[in-house]
Amino acid sequence: MTDTPILPGISRILIACEYSGTVRDAMRSLGHDAVSNDILPTTVAGPHIQGDCLEAVLSEKWDMIIMHPPCTALAVSGNRWYGQGMPKNAERHKAIEWTVDLWEAAKEQSDRVCMENPVGVLPIKATQYIQPWQFGHGETKRTGLWLHGLPELVPTDIVEGRENLIHRMPPSKDRGLLRSKTYQGIADAMAAQWGAVNRNE
Repeated sequence: MTDTPILPGISRILIACEYSGTVRDAMRSLGHDAVSNDILPTTVAGPHIQGDCLEAVLSEKWDMIIMHPPCTALAVSGNRWYGQGMPKNAERHKAIEWTVDLWEAAKEQSDRVCMENPVGVLPIKATQYIQPWQFGHGETKRTGLWLHGLPELVPTDIVEGRENLIHRMPPSKDRGLLRSKTYQGIADAMAAQWGAVNRNE
């Protein structure tokens, strides 16, 4: 993609735990100085910090942080592997501790924070739940948003269709990455609504 020039005085935004550049590029298309971050390299050329998400959060003060922490061990859909008494339950507890630490660190580093995760087992209550079909995608994937200093995301394009395509996705080496990618309509709504808040528009 061709970057929109960064506008004077516009926000410095970290999109943590994102390799796809979807939210990063939605923010940059509106002139924000957004950078993605993940332990994986970005799959779309653009500003990217490859490395630990907690380290990236703590690396500087940010105008806004949007985070997509790994959800495999946190989602209720994984209860048969990670639930109480299951072999991977210890991994779930470590994931919970790491995610809560990330959330608390982000709130120290920025006045505006969003953490996104599917319905899961985090001990902190989500601010709101959204669905892809509220943002132009005829699919279901109930997703929680934990918000600090940001308003709830307002649906932009409610469409027909309630298919759970994510659940039907066939096994593959990229299945986990494909399942975690942010829907474009949601990324665009974040950029339009929260980018405007950050610019006090």
